[in-house]
Amino acid sequence: MTYFARKFGFFLATLWAVVTLNFLIPRLQPGDPAEIMVKRMAGKDAALDQAQVEAMRAMLGTPTDSLWHQYISYLGELIHGNFGLSYTYYPFPVTEVIAQAFWWTVVLVTIAQVLSFVGGVVLGAYAAWRRNSRFDSVVTLGSTFLGTLQPFWIGLLLLYVFGYSLGWFPTSGGYEEATPGWNWPFIQEAVSHAFLPALALLIVTPIGWILGMRNTMIMNLGEDYIRLAKAKGLPDRDVALKYAARNALLPSVTGFALALGGVLGGAILVETVFDYPGMGRLMGEAVEQKDYPLLQALMLLTTVGVLLANLVADLLYGVLDPRARRAEG
Repeated sequence: MTYFARKFGFFLATLWAVVTLNFLIPRLQPGDPAEIMVKRMAGKDAALDQAQVEAMRAMLGTPTDSLWHQYISYLGELIHGNFGLSYTYYPFPVTEVIAQAFWWTVVLVTIAQVLSFVGGVVLGAYAAWRRNSRFDSVVTLGSTFLGTLQPFWIGLLLLYVFGYSLGWFPTSGGYEEATPGWNWPFIQEAVSHAFLPALALLIVTPIGWILGMRNTMIMNLGEDYIRLAKAKGLPDRDVALKYAARNALLPSVTGFALALGGVLGGAILVETVFDYPGMGRLMGEAVEQKDYPLLQALMLLTTVGVLLANLVADLLYGVLDPRARRAEG
């Protein structure tokens, strides 16, 4: 019980630190969002009118209190789920802007992560069991080569070949003319628009799972309990799946939980390449436009998601492997 209480205490302390940093970082960055918006409306070469800047600050509700009072007010608004108005999509609230992009990213990146994890773990386990074989060499060298590539570069290549050259898939957006909802025309358009971004992620994402699972399982195959299982005459299938692969999978559980927690941040470069209406594209726009309320909400959502996933992984690890609880004690 002490193990789980300690993990939960660490989670609360880290959460407070994340919330505090999320408040401080945007306020320490140079630049004035009001000036940026005035320049965008008046034109890049137009003279900056300070009266217009002050009016824009008043319209955006830019705080003028001390940093401490801003922090207290920030915590109060955070408890009520109020993140203010988005500068980029003014006058829409930040929560409404995020709500429109939330499910696009969750569906796209979650499916890609789950398929990558399952495929990578299976390939890595089989490569370890058949180590030094042709299959092991192909998987290891191939994954190492693909690991040097960037998802956005692969996305550009897929976009050029299958989008512009062949015209098999749409080149941007999440859907076209269908009415959003649980209807077949919309689902068909959403799948066709998400195929290339998901493929760009699926080509690169499994690499870590393949190499991690392979290396961990090879170390487990040299343990005494594996030799004992073989000496008992157990079938190779049982030794591989019930003994070696089961223990080698434990470290991947933590990594998979953290990967799922990072889903809320989206795939910024991939979503930007395909102009996909997800959280990653929103974060890129928020950084470019210095949209501090939107950037704060996205950063907080992403970090809290990672923290929650890490907490679940720690608790699950303690259940799956009792040695972790004994070592903590």
